[in-house]
Amino acid sequence: MHLILFLLGIISICYFLCIAFFVGHGTNFFFIWLLIGIGLITFAALLRKGSWTAHFPLWLRRTFTALVCIGFALFLFVQGFILSGFFQKGPEGLDYVVVLGAQMKTSGPSKALKYRLDEAVRYLEANPDTKVIVSGGQGPDEPISEAQGMYDYLVNAGIAPDRILLEDQSKNTFQNLTFSAEYLDPSNDLVGVVSNNFHIFRATKIAQKAGYQNVYGIAAKGEPFLQCNNMMREFLGVVKDFLVGNI
Repeated sequence: MHLILFLLGIISICYFLCIAFFVGHGTNFFFIWLLIGIGLITFAALLRKGSWTAHFPLWLRRTFTALVCIGFALFLFVQGFILSGFFQKGPEGLDYVVVLGAQMKTSGPSKALKYRLDEAVRYLEANPDTKVIVSGGQGPDEPISEAQGMYDYLVNAGIAPDRILLEDQSKNTFQNLTFSAEYLDPSNDLVGVVSNNFHIFRATKIAQKAGYQNVYGIAAKGEPFLQCNNMMREFLGVVKDFLVGNI
């Protein structure tokens, strides 16, 4: 067992290093893989030396094991819901699509945001009567608001400016959808939410909580190498939004 845990710890640390030095990243969440790696290696060392059974009482070891099992079961349960959004594309003829913001860089949209915008372009080209709301404010490390960056990208891709509405005040997914609701009729309009595949489940649930009666996910792809990191982060996002009542 300790060898398996040690190898998993090494893999986690290597994954962290690859993200840190070779892959672009929008947040520092990926440091969780460093912490997981250190934790697994430390626990593996305790098992190998016999310190786990020698220095920790039985009740503590059983409690720890039970919590780990419950946490892992919850993780798998939530991941099932997250995966349910991976292939949603929404029906034709929606009244609006809402593109959720992600990081804007000085060079343009981040890769995650570009995937969302390209998926929106595909839908808008196939459905010329659908309007689009680009939703996202300006973070401290962003040169312009996410909404303005998305607007520029869509116009350059051939989407008519009069089809694009800008919501440039939101700071998170809940605000994206509640603020965007002011530009449409959430009780009657057919609305698609465009985001990366791992984010669709949570985004559509938040939209329903915000009063959207006819909402559909439109899943853009996610960056393959970062998918494990994104799925871990999304798990925590779903749990957090459930606890605060956003879904």
